[in-house]
Amino acid sequence: MAQLWLHLCICLQILGFCTNLFLSQTPEKILAQTNDKTEIFCELKREYAGVYWYRWSQKRQDFEFLVFSNSLGKATYGANISQDKFIVFGTRAYTSCSLRIRHLHASDNGTYYCSISQSSQLFLGSGTRLGVVDVLPLPPEATQKPLSKKPRKRLTERKSAGEKAACSPLIWVPLATSVLVLLLSLIPTAYRFHRIRRRLWLRIHRQ
Repeated sequence: MAQLWLHLCICLQILGFCTNLFLSQTPEKILAQTNDKTEIFCELKREYAGVYWYRWSQKRQDFEFLVFSNSLGKATYGANISQDKFIVFGTRAYTSCSLRIRHLHASDNGTYYCSISQSSQLFLGSGTRLGVVDVLPLPPEATQKPLSKKPRKRLTERKSAGEKAACSPLIWVPLATSVLVLLLSLIPTAYRFHRIRRRLWLRIHRQ
């Protein structure tokens, strides 16, 4: 009866009709490389006596019991399940746990569920789809061509050329010469103005 209920719940969850208020599972998807390892996390809404872990195979259309871990840290494995491959970690209060899968192989592909027992019924997490490949795809950033630095280099060259032009003697020498000529032309005018002021001053004092 328990297996029938579990099969029904998994089918409903795959179709999107099953929600769970007792536990949450992360991540939703994992893409890992062959011979690598990965980890699935399960958060419990309250303390439970233990957590079950199952694997659903879309290809074979069946589920497999992997391991049960109680709050004391004792694990009970399913038939033909390697203890070296599947390792369960849990907190002391057992409000969270994780399933670590090592030595990944293509046969590990599937959807993994953490589960708890409540009122003689099994409630599942949201599921984590695991895909194992020989070579991981390159990230999008690695396939993009690097931006060309030539425009920036040209802008720097223009700036340097402008600075050299601003400091060129061809500009400063004529400008300095014009200022000097202007100052020399003001000397006679200032001298005449001084003589006129002196004459006016003498006339006023003679009167």
